[in-house]
Amino acid sequence: MKKNKHSKIYKAIGKNLKRRRLELDLTQEKLADKIPKMDRSKISDMENGKEDFVFSKLLDLCDALDLTVLDALKEEEDQKG
Repeated sequence: MKKNKHSKIYKAIGKNLKRRRLELDLTQEKLADKIPKMDRSKISDMENGKEDFVFSKLLDLCDALDLTVLDALKEEEDQKG
């Protein structure tokens, strides 16, 4: 993903997705197996803020991780307070 004005939020989303995946003790591969048309490399790109993804993919990941979209969108400052 090219550096753009949204890169900060993509990185925050990725960090939240990865944190939740690790809490559930899931590998990227196991998580990808739970989501149709999703592979490990796409999850890796999303977790690293490199993937400019469509909203439905975020919804699919949130469903698989039992994570609310609002929690996925939280930036680090919000999580500290």
